[in-house]
Formats: sequence, structure tokens, C-alpha cells
Amino acid sequence: MTTGLRADTAQLRREQATTRATPRRRYSAVARLLFGALDAVFGRRGSLAKFKALEVVARSAYQAWESAAYLVVTRTRGAPQVARRTFAFVRAARAQQDAESWHLFLLAELVERRGEPESLVRHRLLPRALAWAYYHLTLVLLAHDPALSYRLNADFEDHAEHEYMDFVAAHPELEGEPFVSDFAAEYGSFASVADLIRSFAVDERRHKDESLGHVMEAALDGGSGRPG
Repeated sequence: MTTGLRADTAQLRREQATTRATPRRRYSAVARLLFGALDAVFGRRGSLAKFKALEVVARSAYQAWESAAYLVVTRTRGAPQVARRTFAFVRAARAQQDAESWHLFLLAELVERRGEPESLVRHRLLPRALAWAYYHLTLVLLAHDPALSYRLNADFEDHAEHEYMDFVAAHPELEGEPFVSDFAAEYGSFASVADLIRSFAVDERRHKDESLGHVMEAALDGGSGRPG
């Protein structure tokens, strides 16, 4: 780590190389449908506006997991081991949700600083509609087959990881753009906007790996894998 910086540029560039050398997951039909919807609205190429929408949708899976876990808590009185497991799941889901929220705040700030125009329908209502659909789909999958929910989230996070790293590669000018943010004191500082976006990708990879860990836990748990 470099003093005063949240992450070192050289390390983040190595992380980018790792992502771009790693094949994408074989996405499920549902994941491809979701990505296709985002492409239809924002185009196939990555953009800050598209990434904002991506983060709005991404948070909803963790919100659904958290809601389901709290429901478990209300039904497990007198079962401390289950309660501990459930609260550990809630803490993890909350941390992931908070990370996605930070991404959203910082992307929104970048869009505003650039003066990029946004429409009510395309940039606000449609992403919220997709998030609503993803939230309820996550709840349905969690009730029916939790491993499917975790795999879908792994697909989503893998997609986001690659999209962020590809975007930085396609926009070398971001290397020379300083990271200036009102959130730097709380979130941390970066040498450039390129490093900021690379750090988002690293977060998404970690979330993907955590989701795949839940898939393995579900298999070991006899296919249950529900919170708690």
C-alpha cells in the first residue's frame, strides 16, 4: 500500500491483468437476459451511466439476502447457533451491499462532475425497475434453490468485474485523470480515476468468490444453503 492511497497503482494493474486473462463464467440464461436488458437500454459498450445502473441492480440481491436472513432470525428463537450463523450471513450481505452503494455514490459523482445528461426514464426509472425484478427473483430463487441465487449473483459480479476492467483498458485517458471526490476522506484516495474503477472490479471479484463460497456451503448443507 502507498501512504495516503487506498490501493497501489501497480497492484491494481496486476489485478486488471489477472481479470482480463481469466475467461468469463458461463453465464446462465437468466444472467444473459439481465445483461441483455442493460445492453438494450445503455448500449453494449461500458459507460459510467451504464455502470451506475449496474450498481443499482447489484445491491438488490444483497438486500434480498439480508431480508430473508432477518426473517430466519424471527423464526429461530432459542436456537443460538442458527442465530449466530444467520447474523454472520447478514453482516456479510450488508458489507457487500455497502460496497455496491459506495460504487454507486462515486459513479454518480463522476457523472455529475462531467455534466453528462441523464433522463428520468432511462437513468432512473428503468434501473430501479430492473433492480425490483432482480430483488424478487433473488427471493424466489433463495426459497426454491439457494444455490441458484448464489450462482446468479456470481454471474452478475463476474460480469461487472470484467466490464470495469475492460472499460479502463478501453479508456487510457483515465490513467491521467486525478481522482477528486467529496467522499475521499471516508472511502479512501486513488492516484487516478482508472485506479478507482479497477478497485471496483476487485470488489466485484471478491463478491463473486463469496457467492461461489455460498454455493459450496449449500452443497455441503445438503442443498439447503439458506441463511441460517
